[in-house]
Amino acid sequence: MTRSQRRDLYASVAAVLLVTAAVLLGRHIQATSHTLFVNWPPVLASWGPHLGPGTPAAVAVAIGTVAYGPALAARLPWRSLLPLAWATALAWIFSLALIDGWHRGIAGRLTTRHEYLQVIDRFDDIPATLHGFTDHILLGSPDHWPAHIAGHPPAAPLTFVLLDRIGLGGGGWAGMWCITVGATACVAVLVTIRALADEALARRAAPFLVLAPAAVWMGTSADAYFAAVAAWAVALLALAVTGRSLWRAGASGLLFGLTCYLSYGLTLVALIGAAVLWLGRQGLRKRPVLLVPLLAGLAVVPALFTLAGFDWWEAYRLLVTRYHQGVGGTRPYGYWVWANLACAVLITGLATAVGLRRTGAVLVRARDGAPGRAAEARLALLLSAALLALLVADLSGMSKAETERIWLPFALWLLPACAFLARPRAWLIAQALLALLLNHLLLTGW
Repeated sequence: MTRSQRRDLYASVAAVLLVTAAVLLGRHIQATSHTLFVNWPPVLASWGPHLGPGTPAAVAVAIGTVAYGPALAARLPWRSLLPLAWATALAWIFSLALIDGWHRGIAGRLTTRHEYLQVIDRFDDIPATLHGFTDHILLGSPDHWPAHIAGHPPAAPLTFVLLDRIGLGGGGWAGMWCITVGATACVAVLVTIRALADEALARRAAPFLVLAPAAVWMGTSADAYFAAVAAWAVALLALAVTGRSLWRAGASGLLFGLTCYLSYGLTLVALIGAAVLWLGRQGLRKRPVLLVPLLAGLAVVPALFTLAGFDWWEAYRLLVTRYHQGVGGTRPYGYWVWANLACAVLITGLATAVGLRRTGAVLVRARDGAPGRAAEARLALLLSAALLALLVADLSGMSKAETERIWLPFALWLLPACAFLARPRAWLIAQALLALLLNHLLLTGW
């Protein structure tokens, strides 16, 4: 065994020990003090081994991707690879969700008492609802919003209101929207890597982005939709600065603005955006006017919501109070500040933990001036920005539990670390097995 392989082994063992400690200590804390408010810490789930109608399809997608994914990713024309990646990711997410059945896995997810479809009828007059949105955030306020509505800016519930208005109402349509749009996030990440690093690294990352354990929580969660919007904001920014495209810069700004009005925490995607600007600084220097449509696009969504009477900063201040009024004020920071990272291991897999170890090695080599590693160093810098965003979210104390879905927009940007791995097929098997075990042994929910 080489020194690099030994270090990979150490990284994977450390990740396993972190998850094991989070499970064992979490079960003890929950059994003795009942302050975690999760049945199977560190994830919000219950133990419940089961099979479902999605089981055969999920196994088939996993076997097909492991067997043929790396070769197809290496050989297919780029324009064929992207739709295949999206279709395979869609099949993976959809089949995993169907392990819990159509209603529990998809149609009923967004209709529970905490979810967005509970408030559709309160948006009959959209301008009036937006104007008074902050009046219903705190628990003591009249007709206070359910947890997920109070915890997000109004673009999140408004998405499902608009779907309902065009005839796509109900949990089934909402669930399929999140799955279908969410599956495009892997394409956005691939586009970004190709633009900022190189195509070979993107191709090596593709099977891991498709077969991510995160798919367990992308079906069905609105956070999958949020992740896709954020990912395309970054991808369009990468294309804008490398191709010096004004319209892509404007579209990127528009999506960045929407991202901030889908989730308060996704303002941290700006760290990934900053890394993109740094990596594409040469194109920005040649055409600094790119900043004009970028900033103009960025202002559109905030301006529309502000004119409608919604105050983002006031809403966030009230959200912090609401967060501590609920279980967030009881859940112990001392446990979740590191157990959240165990959740990150579960949604990104052991392969990503080892890939991040190799990412650090790439950055060290780049600092030492090792030749021929420019593309790898650029990808490593992008991954580091995503990891930094995740760590800031963790240290903020506003992410105590449920991060297996909340952090999906950041976790997707860690998966390309698997492009640095040797023996990708073996690691793909590990990723697929983890996702299948999680979905068949646990009943996830939020």
